[in-house]
Amino acid sequence: MNEEKKKITFVVNPKSGTQNKEHIVSCIHERLDPEKYLPEIEYTEYAGHAVEIAARKAKEGAWGVVAIGGDGTINEIARSLVHTQTALGIIPCGSGNGLARHLQIPMEIRKAIEIINEGSILTVDYGRINDLPFFCTCGVGFDAFVSLKFSQAGKRGPLTYLEKTLAESLQYRPETYELEIEGSTTRYKAFLIACGNASQYGNNAYITPQATLDDGLLDVTILEPFTVLDAPALAFQLFNRTLDQNSRIKTFRCRELTIHRSKPGVAHFDGDPVMMGKDIHVGIVQKELRVIVPKSTRGGISTVLQRAQDYINGLKQLNETWREDLALKNKAMLDRGKEQIKRLTNIDLPKF
Repeated sequence: MNEEKKKITFVVNPKSGTQNKEHIVSCIHERLDPEKYLPEIEYTEYAGHAVEIAARKAKEGAWGVVAIGGDGTINEIARSLVHTQTALGIIPCGSGNGLARHLQIPMEIRKAIEIINEGSILTVDYGRINDLPFFCTCGVGFDAFVSLKFSQAGKRGPLTYLEKTLAESLQYRPETYELEIEGSTTRYKAFLIACGNASQYGNNAYITPQATLDDGLLDVTILEPFTVLDAPALAFQLFNRTLDQNSRIKTFRCRELTIHRSKPGVAHFDGDPVMMGKDIHVGIVQKELRVIVPKSTRGGISTVLQRAQDYINGLKQLNETWREDLALKNKAMLDRGKEQIKRLTNIDLPKF
């Protein structure tokens, strides 16, 4: 009888989020279907331990490895399950739970276990920022800077994240980035550049609101410099899933891009900060991770044709941006040339 049951391992990160993990373990014993699964519980003891546990279980042929933690724990487990037949499960109890929310996995523990009992599988994409896999979002700029401060705060939870965001936003200065995409290059002065495989950071903050997990594309959001007067509208649209409608926002889709910046600094992947060099490559790997999801999520995937059209539209928007950027540069060069001629000849020339 036991040979017919699916082997499933629950990996508990005792330090993630604020919930009582022993209560979660009790719920697993009470509510996991005993006719379907043969469960075991393992606890992480140090950073990176979940990577090792998941890799071992995948090698042993386990049907699933379930992350009991936040997006950082999910990242550690998922990176060991890509390109395998072992499925990722999620019982969300982190600070943001971005991937779980995108997949419509309930935040309520008992309901999340019921999703695992259903055993519905979806195969999704994942991203890479340089050599690091990410499954939700990655980026540079202000959000990466806040991730670094949050990791140093000593306590977790959305209130801590909000506190750090508000405090640092008062002194953070935008940077100038050069983006290289499919053979074309343009420059942006930006508050942040976010690349989304999924739609949100967590806590329903939709930084790439139109992103899906199975289209083979990155959704890129560029937040240009803004004033204090712009902040309320940006905050509202971030949580209202309409951020891409703001005039301070540029969005597009691509399969890969390279971000060039003036000096090394912090980046983030799935909310974890990491120091990287001046050049950062971001790309997508198509449909190489199996995830346990609600049945309703499987029916909510957009069509390939629709996403392909979105991709083409995104490239058109990029080309328009590059043309505008080139026109502005040419105008600036003409203006500088006119000023030089004026100084030499002391003659007023008409404006173009």
